[in-house]
Amino acid sequence: MQQFLIIAAAHFLALLSPGPDFLLIARTSLAAGWRIASGACLGIALANGVFIVAAFTGVSVLQPGSVPFISLQLVGCLYLLYLGMLFLRHAGSSALQAPGEATSVNQISWLQAAGSGFLSGILNPKNALFYVSLASMLDAQSNAGWKVLYGLWMFTVVLGWDLLMAQAIGNGRLLQRLKRAQPQLERLSGLVLISLSLGMLGVLLKAGSQSPPA
Repeated sequence: MQQFLIIAAAHFLALLSPGPDFLLIARTSLAAGWRIASGACLGIALANGVFIVAAFTGVSVLQPGSVPFISLQLVGCLYLLYLGMLFLRHAGSSALQAPGEATSVNQISWLQAAGSGFLSGILNPKNALFYVSLASMLDAQSNAGWKVLYGLWMFTVVLGWDLLMAQAIGNGRLLQRLKRAQPQLERLSGLVLISLSLGMLGVLLKAGSQSPPA
């Protein structure tokens, strides 16, 4: 349960920094309303779902303790460390858009918005690397049930957070609150990701030092 809480927290905090997916949601919500933007939210969540399934399946086929598995864990740790440092360095520099600040787009349907959201998420290679990094943090003893729980949780959080953002974009007061809290949230995200990566690196180094020589 402790591992679940740590990884779930790291995943959620990583959603707080605006990226390409957020910009698509904001642009669609401002131009067509949050109901149409909910299509983009679902498309983005489905794309994340594809990466989640691929990451957990790919990591599962590796033999725990093998060189490829340990290498993947090391790369995952280093990526989360890099991501955390970026959060700290650029905290508050990604401005949230308020109503009227985005360029207008032609009216689109809900299905078109969903398609755009899926393409935005699936074409972002950082999403794949991020989920592989999280999957590599799991204990070797994690069974299929826990992995399904992780996947469902991450999909639900992505969809729920994106829907909240779609609604918040049209609410000037709520958006202003998010703007004020953004730097602190991104700093917290960076610290959590760095702590997670360093903790996992410590575990890997300890396991390596205790392994018998070949």
